[in-house]
Amino acid sequence: MKKKILNLNVWLVAFTCLFIATSCKNKPAEDNRQTYATKKVEGKTDKTITTSYSASIEGMQDIDIYPKVSGYIVKLNVSEGQTVRKGQVLFVIDQVPYQTALATAVANVKDAEANLATAELTYQSAKELHAQKVVSDFNLKTNRNAYLTAKAKLAQARAEERDARNNLSYTEVKSPSDGVVGMLPYRVGTLVSPSMTKPLTTVSDNSKMYVYFSMPENQLLTMVRQYGTKDNAIKQMPEIQLQLNDGSIFDEKGKIESISGVIDKETGAVGFRAVFPNKSRLLYSGSSGNVLIPSEFKNCIVIPQEATVQQQDKYIVYKVVNGKAVSTLITVAPYNDGKEYIVTGGLSVGDEYVSKGAGLVREGTIVK
Repeated sequence: MKKKILNLNVWLVAFTCLFIATSCKNKPAEDNRQTYATKKVEGKTDKTITTSYSASIEGMQDIDIYPKVSGYIVKLNVSEGQTVRKGQVLFVIDQVPYQTALATAVANVKDAEANLATAELTYQSAKELHAQKVVSDFNLKTNRNAYLTAKAKLAQARAEERDARNNLSYTEVKSPSDGVVGMLPYRVGTLVSPSMTKPLTTVSDNSKMYVYFSMPENQLLTMVRQYGTKDNAIKQMPEIQLQLNDGSIFDEKGKIESISGVIDKETGAVGFRAVFPNKSRLLYSGSSGNVLIPSEFKNCIVIPQEATVQQQDKYIVYKVVNGKAVSTLITVAPYNDGKEYIVTGGLSVGDEYVSKGAGLVREGTIVK
């Protein structure tokens, strides 16, 4: 009797262990089924995706200022960072030697004018006397040559006067455009000359700013297909924004102005240039930021990026078919905002898919 009871207890213990083990195996599966969120593609919609590209900012023109004449700087009329207008005097170089040279040139012109007047009178007199056969042909030609020489010397003297006036004007170094003054490495008393290698300063025309950035080749191709041609893309693309280095958005919008016709062999990217108005003078040449470009899509399917698994250049979503996960290749637009993808193929309205944690899903996983 005791032996039968002992055997019965053994069977009860074994059955209990088997039941517990089976329960432990089934419980995680139930938990796994509950962790996967799903969504259904309810319909298509219009979507604008904003893509960010690293950019460098430059003035429309950065003009290095060099002196055209030699001399000591006697006046410095501006300071670093000052806004200047076209024609404004930045530096004054010692004018005394150039004023003296101009006075000499003016005197030489007057002397040449007097000599020309004398030579002309002599020549006219010789012509009259030659007509009366009083003087010879040789004498007439000699007087004519003297007149022409005096005339040439006057022209030379006037050219030297213009040159002297120009040199005197060059002692006032003026800004060639509106802009902002850069660094000023030379101060009053410094001897400068046209042969110097370092400029007096740089004037940056920042009334409008050029913003340079690059875009991958596949995105360029998508853009060209969307607008028909590169020129149409430049004309029809919407205005763009500029995110500054501190994360703020610049208050003026810009426009893409040109697209390079050459793709960089090393990076596979193509260069763009946009122009931004800079009325506030907040943008500085040499600074950096990010260009924000909106891309508009009509009647499209949009899914969260966390619903996809990327394998090299391929994208996979897991459709829910009969309660199980089925991997499906999809194609997406090359633009994204870091949150969502525009699906161009592989999903249809009515499809259900795993919308979160797709990287943890495996083929055939029971989702529902």
